[in-house]
Amino acid sequence: MKIKMEKDVLLGGIQTVQNIITAKSALPILSNILIETFQEKIRLTATDLDIGISCVIPVDIQEAGAITVPAKRFGDIIRELPSDQVVVTTKKNNLVNIETESCQFKVMGLPKEEFPKLPEFKDKEVVKIEQEGLKRMLGLTSFAVSVDETRYILNGILFKLNKNNLTLVATDGKRLAITDKKLLNGVDKEVSMIVPIKTIHELNRNLQDDGELTVILGNNQVCFELSGITIISRLIEGEFPDFKQVIPPVSENKIKIDRHLFLLAVKRAALLATPDYQAVKLEVFKNKLVVSKSTPDVGESREEVAIEYSGKEMVIGFNPVYLADVLKNLTTDSVEFEITDSEKPGVIRSSNYIYIVLPMRLN
Repeated sequence: MKIKMEKDVLLGGIQTVQNIITAKSALPILSNILIETFQEKIRLTATDLDIGISCVIPVDIQEAGAITVPAKRFGDIIRELPSDQVVVTTKKNNLVNIETESCQFKVMGLPKEEFPKLPEFKDKEVVKIEQEGLKRMLGLTSFAVSVDETRYILNGILFKLNKNNLTLVATDGKRLAITDKKLLNGVDKEVSMIVPIKTIHELNRNLQDDGELTVILGNNQVCFELSGITIISRLIEGEFPDFKQVIPPVSENKIKIDRHLFLLAVKRAALLATPDYQAVKLEVFKNKLVVSKSTPDVGESREEVAIEYSGKEMVIGFNPVYLADVLKNLTTDSVEFEITDSEKPGVIRSSNYIYIVLPMRLN
């Protein structure tokens, strides 16, 4: 194999695929990137056996072929090269030559045959989604995914497809985020799949603000195709909890508040939070909300924010991170925060979105 290309183009391709590679893999081949030529392009592929990601970049192919190279070392070398033009050549014994006008590196690769084959998705159901819309939906849900590995079923986002409607749901047991959107094309059957959070992060990193994304539905696997990048992932197997049962009816007890001012007040109060004293106190009055925090041996804070509210006065505690996560991802100028009781969850609803958060006991 002999290929010639721009350094920045090659580096961009490496950075696209190498994120999923884990530093300490039991199989040495999983620390490598597969480089293979086809037409006037090369395809770079990486996998950890749960997720596979490949991207296509244009190059000048002088000799076709394929090789795998150590991802981190190869990426570091390309990054530090002094020139714009790079020539990569494979020799016998899987030796890879990396050259510019003034600089030369040799690194040992491994043969293509050792690299795991990614699954193929032929004759499968295909759905098209606007990239910008999916990016916004992931932003409104991914923060609520559970990081507790003992509850593996919650370590991903539920994608629920029903005709031409897509619903995304995430929960960690203490909060629940639900958003839905109309699709560009629909599916004949109802489909539910739980996409792991590692795949979600990879997908989110590559989504653009325009263009379409193709989702191909497989058996226990899913494929996302966007802008020359393909992400293939195993799905989390199991039954996602019935989220509809925990959505409370719309409450008349609504605090209307400036979203940005609310976010800043919560973030300031959180400065005094500790693992043992997490809850921020919200005291709700007719025209003001008092956000306060008192932590023994640390200190206390108090801040007033103007609100529109006509319900009963109450005191309620919340984890400040759970409030900040949703407030920084919403884009409206103001939010309506529904509260009914100091023991009942708070709810934020906006168009096509519901966020439910359980209160915390105030120490």
